Parts: sequence; C-alpha cells; structure tokens
Amino acid sequence: MLRRHDVDGGVNRIIEYHGPGLTSLTAMDRHVIANMGAELGATSTVFPSDDAVRTFLRAEGRDDDWVELRADDDADYDIDETIDLAEIEPLIARPSSPGNVVPVREVAGEPIAQVVIGSSANPGLRDFAIAAAMVDGRQTSPEVSFDVNPTSREILEDLTRMGATTSLISSGARLHQAGCMGCIGMGQAPATEHNSLRTMPRNFPGRSGTKEDRVWLCSPETAAASALTGAITDPRQWAEDAGMSYPSLQLPEHSSINTAMLVPPLPPEQAQQIQPVKGPNISRLPDPEPLLDQLEAPVLLKVEDNISTDEISPAGARALPYRSNIPKLAEFSFTQVDESYPRRADEARSTGHIIVGGRNYGQGSSREHAAIALRYLGLRVVIAKSFARIHWQNLANFGVLALEFVDAGDYELVEQGDTLKLVDLHQAVGGSDPPTVENLSQKTSFEVRHRLSPRQAEYVLAGGLIPQVAQENTEGAAQAATEPRL
Repeated sequence: MLRRHDVDGGVNRIIEYHGPGLTSLTAMDRHVIANMGAELGATSTVFPSDDAVRTFLRAEGRDDDWVELRADDDADYDIDETIDLAEIEPLIARPSSPGNVVPVREVAGEPIAQVVIGSSANPGLRDFAIAAAMVDGRQTSPEVSFDVNPTSREILEDLTRMGATTSLISSGARLHQAGCMGCIGMGQAPATEHNSLRTMPRNFPGRSGTKEDRVWLCSPETAAASALTGAITDPRQWAEDAGMSYPSLQLPEHSSINTAMLVPPLPPEQAQQIQPVKGPNISRLPDPEPLLDQLEAPVLLKVEDNISTDEISPAGARALPYRSNIPKLAEFSFTQVDESYPRRADEARSTGHIIVGGRNYGQGSSREHAAIALRYLGLRVVIAKSFARIHWQNLANFGVLALEFVDAGDYELVEQGDTLKLVDLHQAVGGSDPPTVENLSQKTSFEVRHRLSPRQAEYVLAGGLIPQVAQENTEGAAQAATEPRL
C-alpha cells in the first residue's frame, strides 16, 4: 500500500481490509498492517473481528471478550482496490521514508552492517519465531550486528518455551530488553553511512540516533536472510540456496500470561492522597492559555511536505531523556530542520508564532511532545496543506490551532518571516465560517479552514484538553456545592 500510495495516500481516509486472503493472516499479522496505516497517513485501519481475532483472544485467556464485527453486505467505499497475495513478492523500504518501497530483488547484494528485529510497535510472536527458525543451527555474518528486541515480556517467555530464544542467541543474536530501543534511537544506533535493516514502522532521517543513517524497513524473513549473508537478500533466493522450505511454526495455543505483575488501582479516596514524586529533571506541563480571538504573529518556520514528528521533536538518546522536562526538550525542537528555531521561538514568545507546512504535516510517530514542546515555545497556529491525523489531534489537545489552506497553491503566498493576521478566531473555530488570513508583509490574503469537531474546537478555544477538563470539573464542583442536600 505504501508503494502504491506513499506516505500521504491515506490522509483523511479510513482503510478497510477484507476478502478471502484474510484467512492466512493472524490477528498479529493484521496488527502490523494496521499499525503501518499511520505511515500511509490514514485516519484509521479496520479489519473484521473474525475467527482469527477470536483465536488471539483465546490465547490470551479472553475468549469471552470476542464479538464478531464485519462490514455490512451492502457497504460501499470511495475507493476499491485489490491486492493479490499470490502475486506479492518481498518488498523493502529504502532510506529514508516508509514510502520509498522497492522489491528486495532490485537491491539484493547491498552490504549491511546491522539487522534489528522487533520493537514496541510492530511484531508478534510469529515474526521472531520465523527468524529463529531460519537462523537455527546457522551463524549470522561476522560483519553484521544482529539485534533482537522482544515486543513484550510475554513474547520473550513464549519464545523461550519454544526454544526459539536459544536458536537466536546461538546464531549470534544480541538479545535486548522489551521496548522501543533502536526504533527511536535509544540504543542500537547504526554506524554512519552503513546500512541497517529493521523490521520497524519508520526510517525517517536521523530517527535511529545517527545523523547520517541509512535505515531500511523489511520483513523478518528478509531481515533474517540478510543477517546470515551480510547483504540484502531476497529470502526466497536464500531458501533456495539453503535448501530450506518455508518453516511450519508450532506456536503456543496459550500465551504466557502473568497477571501477578498487574497492580490494581487504589480506591479513589486513597488515590487522591498520593502525591507524585518528581525528581529535578521532571517539569510540569506549560500553563496553557485560551485561544486569542485575534492573532498577529510571525511565521518563524516554513517547511516542505511530509515533515515528520521526528523532525519536529527529535528521537534519539540526545533529546528523548528529557521527555519529562518540557523546557529542556523544547530546545531540540525542529533543530534537524533549522537549529535557530528554538532560540527565535523563545524570543517571539510574547506574541506567539506560526508555522507553515506542506502536505501531511506531522507524519510518523504519535509523539505528543511534538505538540507540547512547541506549544511551550509559543506556537499558536500551524497552517498546512494537510495534516497527519495523530499529530493533528495532538495539536488540538494542547491548544494549537491547525488550519488548512483552502487553496493549496496559497502555500506559495507565504514566506518564512512574514507576519500574518487572523481575526474573529473564536467565531471561525466555533462556527462554520472559514477564517481569512491576512499576510501583512506581502499585502495579500488567503482563506483557510479547520477540520475540528465541535468537541475538538472546545479544546482549542480553552487552550487545550487539560484546561477544558479542569474547567468542566470546576464547574461541576461549583454546581454540586449549590445543589440542595436532602
């Protein structure tokens, strides 16, 4: 789908998968596909809740929670496409975008220095088990660092029960703890200008923790075959050379469930007495202000299409340790694009500022810090051709008004450094009239629109979701205090 539609092909769309090919896809296989819908820019991805979902819930001891959910027989769609699973061949995303997809055979032979399987986002048990079966009794290339990140403790326990953990370690794999790890550059940063193959959702520039990284995205089969050969390898060709047919995996019918590690919440009256413990590196969230009815502010940054949240608020070991310290984390905002942005934003804090973007602004990780940190720096409005759904929601949650050009060509009417004026914002956000933006520097104007629901509009007008909820709680407590008691 990314090869067909690129990273913005799903913007403002919901993608539903159906058809006889689903019988070969487990719930976790579907999870991987659905998770990658974010890379398409999709609002959401839907699969039916069928026997495959029931089998997964049964393995988790939750068979009674299953409910069958299918599309109506007469449902129709804006776009219909066919994917013939029998015709699909192994694919790989070249650096440095999930949409830069080519067949593996076209890049086979490209030398690699690292293979990373697993992250917190994508793989299920099968993905690790298939790699273990392929490397069982074999040694990975001495030129390759073969890293394995179990998705969860449960999967690590299941792999160990199967004997797959031993197969991976014996082949030369480095077994790491469950978590994000290399996916967000917290460890496993690849060597500069050396290829790294990863079974992860994203490969945006610098996300791995290495500024000049060369990260490719592929399946566990391609990753394992390439780890063995030391170069990008089509797993079909490797299997033919190794005389190996596709492994028949015997996955556990019941997952390794450990509910003893789950801590129940305290009763509300006890919970209210708990004071959070904050070390010196943990700051409070910035105090949000309600949206002004009139804004006159500079465009501190104008960016191109497909700006990712990794470019807005960088991943990696340099910045992410400060994720609980918003003032410090804000110092890294947009530094991959313009190192002067945090300083200039701080200087313009009294007036606030505006960012102008292209298509699919805020693609990639759901990192809410890409909204929080910039709001702390005084960002009040983002005007773009279109937004990636998750970041668009995060902007609303923290009181930043996301506006779209009615005419995408008006993007060319704004330059970095221009001063823009917006008036009657309360009426525009709370009603249906599209606001007009006046470019005081260029002596031009253009129309914009928002896609906020009435509920989201309330968030933005209040300065964000937190002040909106606080206001509702205060009003509710005040009303309760005035009600007569019997």
